[in-house]
Amino acid sequence: MLCYQDCVELSDLTEEEIEAIAQHEHLPEMAALELGSYLVHSEEGIPMIKRIILDDIEEARRRGHDQKVLQLKLVLKHFVDIHPSAAKT
Repeated sequence: MLCYQDCVELSDLTEEEIEAIAQHEHLPEMAALELGSYLVHSEEGIPMIKRIILDDIEEARRRGHDQKVLQLKLVLKHFVDIHPSAAKT
């Protein structure tokens, strides 16, 4: 049987990226993991995940959550580093 961590490792996403998707889409972590895994393995999904993270950064900025903004910027940098096609969008 697969545990949550096994699913994370198979998804090609980090836990922080999954958390950003969950927050943006108002989903439980496991549902966000499934959605993220689907998106990251499609050409159209990469820019969608980037947009989700950017939206989360903007929301944190609006709320004055400076620490969250910094954390999400690191999540975005890692995502773009691992998925270079995200840098083009």
